[in-house]
Amino acid sequence: MTTFPVDDPPATAPTDLAGVRSGPLADARAQLAKAAQILELDEGMHQMLATSRREINVTIPLRRDDGTVELFSGYRVQHNVSRGPGKGGLRYSKHVDLDEIRALAMLMTWKCAIVELPYGGAKGGVTIDPRAYSATELERVTRRYTSEIMPMIGPERDIPAPDLGTDERTMAWVMDTYSVNKGYTIPAVVTGKPLEIGGSLGRPTATSAGVVHTLAAAIAERGLHVKDVSVAIQGFGKVGAHAAAILAEQGARVVGVSDEFGGLFRADGLDVPALFEHVERTGSVVDFPGADAISNEELLALEVDVLVPAAVEGVLDEQTASKVRATWVVEGANGPTTGAGDAILAERGVVVVPDILANAGGVVVSYFEWVQANQAYWWTLAEIEEKLAERMHKGYADVADLARRENISLRDAALCIGVRRVAEAHEIRGLYP
Repeated sequence: MTTFPVDDPPATAPTDLAGVRSGPLADARAQLAKAAQILELDEGMHQMLATSRREINVTIPLRRDDGTVELFSGYRVQHNVSRGPGKGGLRYSKHVDLDEIRALAMLMTWKCAIVELPYGGAKGGVTIDPRAYSATELERVTRRYTSEIMPMIGPERDIPAPDLGTDERTMAWVMDTYSVNKGYTIPAVVTGKPLEIGGSLGRPTATSAGVVHTLAAAIAERGLHVKDVSVAIQGFGKVGAHAAAILAEQGARVVGVSDEFGGLFRADGLDVPALFEHVERTGSVVDFPGADAISNEELLALEVDVLVPAAVEGVLDEQTASKVRATWVVEGANGPTTGAGDAILAERGVVVVPDILANAGGVVVSYFEWVQANQAYWWTLAEIEEKLAERMHKGYADVADLARRENISLRDAALCIGVRRVAEAHEIRGLYP
């Protein structure tokens, strides 16, 4: 196990921030650099905010069900903890690497600050394809990973949550492993866990609900309501599927959806409840009756009012962004737009509601769950939904107001708000000698 404190970054961490190789971390640092320039931060502060506070790499051996042994790499990164304990998801994907986790942890820092949560940003991951392993194998991986990163996590240190490839069952395993090692039950060590062991009402759909709240706030600036717009959603997983359901319930015309296997289009709108049943039976949106088959790239180019990329990073790049015909892009996924793609969308007048605001609903309700677990007092669903709506609309209003005043994009405004609040917290606390 290797840890890297803030003043001793790993050899792979670039000393020249402009020289980072392309990818999510380069995009995240480029966004920070722009915010730092707008805010006129000094170079020392910029360097501090561009560098993870603490990182851990772990090796995870797995004895498979057939008796063979495999090794996996795992990571946990705490980007910044000036405003409170680290907060961020745990993802299982064969594409996970350290730079991706660094980038996502940085985005979590700004995200928590934008919606005024008392958290810093963190992220974790294991380089594994969860679909290729049994539930018992994934449990063994999760418990070993938890035991390896245990010095970094805890209710007052760093609180994991579900992300790509993980779910509430994964969080139950993390919580149990941590609790058994501490000798008593500690529900607040994770969020996004089952209700039966201290989870929160509203948590499974919180990210999707947050996407819809920010979508509604964005289109309201042009006098529109959710029932007035057509929507295409890339990604029919935990975020995209629930967003489709909420939008359909509110009267939006969901004309296109896709997953990793393909997509669908129906100009009059898809029957979302029937689509849910189809996906439950088949595991994919493909071959849903009464809709035309399209590719993921074709979905991104549909002529709709709102496009919601809710799958993975980097789907709106230099090529795909030039074909977007939506008026608004509301980022349900983390980092779905590259730097080059973002510039093209801005040139073409597409309004982008950035991920660090649009998909913050998940971490907001995670915060509610953490508060409830610490108090051992549980709120009603109505209370949670009301508090979530209030915080998301307040976050959007703050960002949109700054964007108008400074004539900058919503992304730049959101980053400036998040970066400024973190920098102020660091300055108030001072530098430990």
